[in-house]
Amino acid sequence: MTFAEAIYQAAQKLSASGIQNARLDAEVLLSTIVDKNRAWLLTHGNDAIESRFTAVYEGAIDRRSRREPLQYIVGKQEFWGLEFSVTPDVLIPRPETELVVEAAVKRIGVAEKAATIIDLCTGSGCIAVSLAKERPSARIFATDKSEKALAVARENAGKHGVSDRIRFLEGNLLDPLAELDLLGQADIITANPPYIPSGDLNGLQPEVRDYEPEIALIAGSAGTEIARRIIETAPSFLKKHGALIMEMGMGQVEELSKIVAATGAYSRPEILKDLAGIDRVIAAQKRS
Repeated sequence: MTFAEAIYQAAQKLSASGIQNARLDAEVLLSTIVDKNRAWLLTHGNDAIESRFTAVYEGAIDRRSRREPLQYIVGKQEFWGLEFSVTPDVLIPRPETELVVEAAVKRIGVAEKAATIIDLCTGSGCIAVSLAKERPSARIFATDKSEKALAVARENAGKHGVSDRIRFLEGNLLDPLAELDLLGQADIITANPPYIPSGDLNGLQPEVRDYEPEIALIAGSAGTEIARRIIETAPSFLKKHGALIMEMGMGQVEELSKIVAATGAYSRPEILKDLAGIDRVIAAQKRS
């Protein structure tokens, strides 16, 4: 079988399973397995595939046809121009979350500033690692409830050479930091917390509902429960004029803005929209 034939047959199978970008996924999986880029595949379409790759490719296509996310099959995802390892123990990094990194970089200012950053619900470590790459003088603390997620985050920190500047801590939100003398010390607190209401789980895409970790998706019946706790507890750790920068779910901006206002600790929050025009990130600066 040639590369072109294999890709065509795989794309047909994926399309029949409801995969929207069937040919692209077929190409990505094959290029990963043979360790060549997609451009190489296009110029070698009439070449025969070595038999040692055939069964592996068929297995990968079977997994994708069952709606397993492409990122878990290939074991990686790009974020902020960096390649991150991902497993089913972590949420797959999304482009929208780059807004959190962008906003944090702007607020920290010059790269030489020795800022203190706390990243909550770190998952794969994509936010923490990206900030460590952007701001080499920053010290970063990253927390997550999942020990397995932290193992992935540590792997990614090592891959990008920033392990010495990120301290990963297991525990719920800010709880692991209580004994680290960080009260009033953080310039920035970032977070991409779970924000999906529990009643919405069954309506999610199969790739999300059946494969991504529920602990990283579901926040409670309202979807704002974890965000509320972050908003209410973050001021104790923020410096004067420090900022909480947090991703949020669709339709949650009004409720979270009310929670921010009710604390009395923040100035009026800034709301950042993603490329689809959806209110995606809330940035709240501590008053004093």
